[in-house]
Amino acid sequence: MAASATSLSTFSALSICTSRFSLLSTPSSLSTTLYTPITKSSHPSLFIISNLAKFKPFKATSSDDTDTTFFENLNPEEDITFDPPERPEEFVAPPSFDEGPLEAEEAIAAAYEELYGPAYSGESLLGNDIYVMDAKVKKTIGFGSKAKKEKVRDGFEERVVQVRRVTKVVKGGKQLHFRAIVVVGDKQGQVGVGVGKAKEVIAAVQKSATNARRNVIRVPMTKYLTFPHRSDGDYGAAKVMLRPASPGTGVIAGGAVRIVLEMAGVENALGKQLGSNNALNNARATVVAVQKMKQFSEVAQERGIPMEELWK
Repeated sequence: MAASATSLSTFSALSICTSRFSLLSTPSSLSTTLYTPITKSSHPSLFIISNLAKFKPFKATSSDDTDTTFFENLNPEEDITFDPPERPEEFVAPPSFDEGPLEAEEAIAAAYEELYGPAYSGESLLGNDIYVMDAKVKKTIGFGSKAKKEKVRDGFEERVVQVRRVTKVVKGGKQLHFRAIVVVGDKQGQVGVGVGKAKEVIAAVQKSATNARRNVIRVPMTKYLTFPHRSDGDYGAAKVMLRPASPGTGVIAGGAVRIVLEMAGVENALGKQLGSNNALNNARATVVAVQKMKQFSEVAQERGIPMEELWK
């Protein structure tokens, strides 16, 4: 404790001496006073203070890259006059909004009524019936104003295959939902199968239609709107057999297979469900069978031969 007290007193005394020297003496005399021979062994704090004089102050260096020609020719005492560009000869100043005639109160009320309907004052300047609510206003406000979603007009038609009520058992009881299976297609070779669940039937159908649009595939067909060759597909326990048919036969199939083929635009085909009767699995099995089909041109391109040699 005694040693630390002595070092603090010595440090404070030395700092007072240096401040006096900095005010009264020149920097050369200050450097000579600070460069007194002090060793590390005598006192470490005094050795650190003695080395402070070795640090040189930083000086701002002037760079030649700065362009100062504008300030050399400028006299700060002179007044700078503002010299804007001249207006063109054909320039016409726009009229001020205060120059026009003031609108009458009746014109303002008529414009307000045209935008928002008749006011609550009981008067109508446009001849509207103030006791009958506008149909547009009735849709946007009041009871039953929930906005209905418009159908997506992308060229796809929707067909509901099945709607069933499903139950989920949880800790608090049973949760009832509706599951909908929807097939979308443009009847020109594109078809998709989707499924969705919701607490309401309409919401479930919308979800499944959105899901079906995400899974659209292309169905290969000939000029007679039938399959190019036979194919089989299975999904889960459902198995589907598809066969081409001659013109005028029509779609001979049942259940979900018929709906998928009609939405794809197939007019002549034979289909048979060989396994489970589950509508969703049969619809997906039909999609699997269709994806296995290939056009004659694709097979000829893979084999590297002209299409006429396929029948030789």
